[in-house]
Formats: sequence, structure tokens, C-alpha cells
Amino acid sequence: MATGERNFEVVGIARVEGEGTLRLRISDGEVTEARLSIFEAPRYFEKLVVGRTPDEVVDIVARICGICPVAYQMGASMAFEHLFEVEIDPGVRALRKLFYWGEWIESHALHVYMLHAPDFLGYESAIAMARDHKPVVEQALRLKRTGNELMKLIGGRAIHPVSMRVGGFSQTPTRAQIEALREPLTEALALSQETLKLVGTFKAPEFERDPLYVAIKHPTEYGLNEGRIVSTDGIDVPLWGWRDAFHEEQHEGTNALHARTLDGRTYMLGPSARVTLNADQLHPLAAEALRASGLAERIARNPYWAIAARSVELIHASASALDIANSYEEPARAFTPWTPRGGETGWGTEAPRGICWHHYDVDGDGRATAAQIIAPTGQNQGMIEQDLTAFAPQVLSLPHAEATVRLEQLIRSYDPCISCATHFLKLEIERD
Repeated sequence: MATGERNFEVVGIARVEGEGTLRLRISDGEVTEARLSIFEAPRYFEKLVVGRTPDEVVDIVARICGICPVAYQMGASMAFEHLFEVEIDPGVRALRKLFYWGEWIESHALHVYMLHAPDFLGYESAIAMARDHKPVVEQALRLKRTGNELMKLIGGRAIHPVSMRVGGFSQTPTRAQIEALREPLTEALALSQETLKLVGTFKAPEFERDPLYVAIKHPTEYGLNEGRIVSTDGIDVPLWGWRDAFHEEQHEGTNALHARTLDGRTYMLGPSARVTLNADQLHPLAAEALRASGLAERIARNPYWAIAARSVELIHASASALDIANSYEEPARAFTPWTPRGGETGWGTEAPRGICWHHYDVDGDGRATAAQIIAPTGQNQGMIEQDLTAFAPQVLSLPHAEATVRLEQLIRSYDPCISCATHFLKLEIERD
């Protein structure tokens, strides 16, 4: 048994979006501190949207993240639509899902291949991996390009899209434009199926636990931007009711607020939570691929296998997007007009990394007077630290560098979007 004190510190965690540090302190075989510190400067988006009109809010929150802007736009739009009682055209509803699937495809492809696969294949980066696995990296780039093309066509551009608005879109694609995506989506589906087969050959560290999973669940389809927020232990609240079950709290040493259940428990969002809670509503092709892989139990129990959950969702997103492209009809109108009203409203949608939740106080002219935006990474951070604490004793006998890589890999399993998590800071100054 290891004795004495041992410290693991990673300053600038690699292959994650944003900047953070990992600090793990072990004394006589016991973990005495496990902390993922997110130290990027807060960007104050919750303050920037105050005084803005609903459509200005939708445009501003897209800038929170360059990888998952659709999640932020969709949550803001649907929060205002909930308050204003806007009825969305069925064609716009389908187009929004297609828009969102594009984001899932590009984000999941980026993470599976470029950020996480090098850990399993023994490389320090995707660039190093490309020297020996060029076809694999090319496959990733083709997948990501298809997702980006979807986002660009529907949103006006792939990064920080501009066509999303309350009630729908400023303009919608023609049927011919959507039909042109059938071929790349067909290829994306095939590449996604190959992705899961490749991931199924990986070897992950042995580590099991039974987390509290939280995801959006819909009565008839895979949870995305409609339904209810549910958990594996019975939480069941409407999408505007996140505060009825969860809260934020500040922890020393990080610029990101943590989230907990109202009774103080950590929980996990994202692909593993969704696949575990909603496997029965996956697209048939994704459900069959999951069954054939035999990975469902490992996804549910081992965080390192989140890469497999993302691969299953790549199949689901590609197949679902192709279905919409094959049946697409131009909406009767690009957006539904609306009349502002005052009140408070909220909504959550499933970003690639998990539920992204918005809450707005709105005046009689429809302008935001206060905002709360809860990123998935802030909600996952407590669970990340809990997993680090539980897993660390297993790597004490390994060389320090190898143990550090395993711990970093565990963090990357969550695909943390660190920049997203730093847009709020409670400042307290204590003077004697």
C-alpha cells in the first residue's frame, strides 16, 4: 500500500474545450483533495442579455460556445416561446431538430476522434495519432464537416449561427437545399456505424459506480428539446422547472458554479445519461448498434465508456437527420409572429454534453431583466470530482506520468466545455 503524500497536478488540461487544472492530493492511500479548477475569466453573458429583446438574447447566447451554439439558442428561443405561448409550425419543429442533429454530429465527432480516441490508442494528440491512423482521422473530418454543413445551411453559418429566432428562423432552406444533404448524411450514418465498431475495440480502465443520471425524456422520441427533466431516482420536473429539483452553489477555487440536487447530491448529464435513460427511444439503427456492441452496461456503469455513448448518439443523430432530410417539406412560414408579455420563464435542451438550462425574468415589453444560464459542465463538475476521488486509489501503483494520464482521461470522458461554465462569478470581498 502506498504511504506518505502524493500529489497529481495538471496545469492546463489537454484536449478539452477551455482551460482548467486538475489537483489531486493523496495521503497514505486516501484521497484528501480532488479538485477540477476552472479558472477562465467569467464572461458575464447573464448580465450582457439584460435589457435585450428576445431575438437579441438568442443572438447573444450563441456566442457562449463555438461548438454548441445551437443548444444555447434553442434554450433561449424556447424559453421565450413558452412565456409568449408561441405555436411552432410543424415544419419549423422538424427543421430545428435537423439543426440540432447537425450540432450533435459535429460535436460528437470532434470529441470521439480528436479529443478522446488518442487516450485509448496511446497518443498524446490527434495529430500524433494521424501519422499511424490517417484513415480514422479523415473519417472524423468527414463526419464533422457534414455536421457543420447542416448548421451552416440552416443557421447561416456553422459557428455562432444567425438565423435562429423566437418563433422559428429568419429564413428556411428550400427542399432542394435539404435534399442535397442526403448523400453526405448517408455517408455520415455509415461512418457513425463504423465509429461504434472502432470504439468497441478499445480497452478502458476498469472502474464502476452507480451515478445519479439526469436527462430530458420525451414520451415518444429521444429527448432533445421537448419533454421533462428526469433522473434514475425519480426526479421528474417540467423543462421550465429545473429550479424545482436543482440549485447552483459556489465552490472555492473555481470560476464555475457547481450544481447539485436540492438535497445536495451530485449528478451526471450527457450521452451516458441519455443512453441509459432513453435507450428505448433511440433510432432503430442506433438501438440495434447498441445491442450488437454489448456496451450498454459498461456505458451505464463506467465513465470511460462515455465515448461509446457518444458513438451511439452519432448513429442516432445521423439516422434521424437523414429521415428528416428524406421527408422535408418547406415550412408554410419561417417563423410564428408573437406578442411579448412580462413574467418569468425557463427551458432546457440537450446540448451534446447534457442539459443546458435557461431562466429569464422578462418585463412587459419582452426585454430580459435577469438571466440564469446553466451549462452542462457546471452541473457535471461535482460528479467529475467524485469520480476522481473514487478512481484515484486504483492508479497509485502506476508510474506518476501514467497515473496522471488516466486521471486526465477520466476528465475528458465528460467532454467538459470549460469556457461555457465560466460566465458567472459571485464575488465576495472580506475586510478586517
